[in-house]
Amino acid sequence: MSASLHSPPYSALSSASALQDRKLKFAVQSARPAFSFESRISLPLIRASTGFSSSLDTGLSTELDSVSSYSEIVPDTVIFDDFERFPPTAATVSSSLILGICSLPDTTFRGAVDTALSDRDCYGLESADARMSCFVNKALVNVGGDLAKLVPGRVSTEVDARLAYDTHSIIRKVHDLLKLYNEIKVPPERLLFKIPATWQGIEASRVLESEGIQTHLTFVYSFCQAAAAAQAGASVIQIFVGRLRDWARNHTGDPEIEAALKRGEDPGLALVTKTYNYIHKYGHKSKLMAAAIRNKQDVFNVLGVDYVITPLKILQALKGSVTPPDEKYSFVKRLSPQSAAAYNFSEEELVKWDQYSFASAMGPAAVELLTAGMESYANQAKRVEELFGKIWPPPNV
Repeated sequence: MSASLHSPPYSALSSASALQDRKLKFAVQSARPAFSFESRISLPLIRASTGFSSSLDTGLSTELDSVSSYSEIVPDTVIFDDFERFPPTAATVSSSLILGICSLPDTTFRGAVDTALSDRDCYGLESADARMSCFVNKALVNVGGDLAKLVPGRVSTEVDARLAYDTHSIIRKVHDLLKLYNEIKVPPERLLFKIPATWQGIEASRVLESEGIQTHLTFVYSFCQAAAAAQAGASVIQIFVGRLRDWARNHTGDPEIEAALKRGEDPGLALVTKTYNYIHKYGHKSKLMAAAIRNKQDVFNVLGVDYVITPLKILQALKGSVTPPDEKYSFVKRLSPQSAAAYNFSEEELVKWDQYSFASAMGPAAVELLTAGMESYANQAKRVEELFGKIWPPPNV
């Protein structure tokens, strides 16, 4: 299995449009040098749960009960949010979370960060860059290890987005993180590694999955990304429904989005549907995650997808809406293996994706949204390094 990053010859693109040139440069560049969890003051008692409580005392079901029978509803909340009513079943550890923890010195997880900053192995490294990388890795893993004790599902660890165009660096980073998790006895099956869905990120996922390491490909905004990720064997593919809708409201010129609008479909929901059908029709192992959910109707429209990342306010609305007995089964599972089997794909969509076809298929929405997402993640990572530079060494070191 190759992780080669050879670029197609430029002469092959000499007649392409300016956008085509931009898409190819976007996908094949080796690196970009520059490029969740929010918090409240108090931290409630943590209790892991595998689901939500039903309205057993009234004999009625809520909309949340009903939709949970079709898809796994994952709270898009943080450990500092309304944990008692909506305990998370899984967690993500990221630069954003580290920043939130460091802003609240009294949180349970602050000790995990301080322990990382006082690590003797990191302290002994001569290079300042190597020392900082060690501190950040240790902080992510220490917090991830604590979260793994509190949630029943998997913990996804963000891989530095500044590595998104370097397959080998992504693989090396994941190996480093996995080694640290092994040292604190968190088994690989409890872990995901969250990687931006550039071509290089997808190739890294292919290699890692072949080694039995589970990957979570994020910032998927086009079918070519989703199909290539499925072909690579990514464990989880994350599509941001609302962000595609937002882009479509303010931009034109993306063929994939315009085709969906011409059919009268929401572009984000259309991508979720097509990706689900592709995964199930052609027997790929990937699980599909719908994120950037904006309202209850979005939840209803993706029922059947594996995971729905749902904001707290929508969870509250679903939990507060009682489903009368005669309407209990009125919800429609829009996505199913049966519907996938009947879905028709074009010959162009059924190619074995390579770097050239991937670059050619990336529309302006996917390019812009993927780039924006990675820049945001990279900026958060830089802020963590700057913060660690100010507070290191911690007390008693």
